[in-house]
Amino acid sequence: MKILVVSDIHANWPALQAIEESFDACLFLGDLVDYGTDPLPCIDWVQKNATLAVRGNHDHAVAQRVAVRGGSPFRRLTAATRQAQYNAITPDKMRYLSRLPVTASQTIDGLKFHLVHATPRDPLDEYLYEDPEGWSARLKHVDADFVCVGHTHQQFHLKLDGVEILNPGSVGQPRDGDPRAAYAVIENGKVELRRVAYDIDASLEQMRSAGVESWVLQMAEAVLRTGGRSRGEHPE
Repeated sequence: MKILVVSDIHANWPALQAIEESFDACLFLGDLVDYGTDPLPCIDWVQKNATLAVRGNHDHAVAQRVAVRGGSPFRRLTAATRQAQYNAITPDKMRYLSRLPVTASQTIDGLKFHLVHATPRDPLDEYLYEDPEGWSARLKHVDADFVCVGHTHQQFHLKLDGVEILNPGSVGQPRDGDPRAAYAVIENGKVELRRVAYDIDASLEQMRSAGVESWVLQMAEAVLRTGGRSRGEHPE
C-alpha cells in the first residue's frame, strides 16, 4: 500500500499540482491557506483526496477570523495575503476549514497513524524540529506506529522506541534551503522523503493577479526561490 503524506500547502496550487504520485491513501497535516493567494483549488484537492486530514494553525486562524499579531516577516506576509483567502474561499469551503479536527488517528494497512499539525502536546502551535529528546517526551501518551506532523516546513523522519515521527516538509513554502515542493511517501511501511520542482513563476503570477502589493510579491519570491533561506527569523 502506498500512502502520500502532505502538509503546509499554503494556497500554492502550482506546487500541489506538481506532485503527481499515485497513492492508495493520503494524509494531510494542516495549513491549506495563507502566504499564497490561491486557496480554493488546494482545499478542493484535499477534500477529494485526503483519507485523513487535520487543521493547521493558519486554517484555524482563517476560519475563526483570528487577527494576525506581531511584526515578523512571515507574520507580515500572512497579514498581507489574508484578505485574498477571504476573497477566494467560498462559504462551504470555509465550513470545511472550520470543521477540520485538531488531531486524528486511524489504522491504515495495519499501521496506527496519529496526525497533528504541530506536536501531540500542542497540536496547532508548538514548533519542534528534528530533536529526538524533545520528541521522546511528547510521545509518552501516544499509541501509534507513526506520528505525522507538519508546521516547521522542514522534512525529517525519526525512529524512537518503536514509533516513527514523520514530517513531510512543506508543499507550498519549504524553509530548508530547497525550493522544491516537499512531501513524503510511505510504501509498505517504508518512508521516503521526496521533492519535486514546480513552476514558481506561476505561483507568483497568481499572486500578482490577486492584487497583492509589490513588497508582498518581492518577499514571497525571495522565500520561494531560496527555499526560505532568505529569512533568518523564526518561522512565525
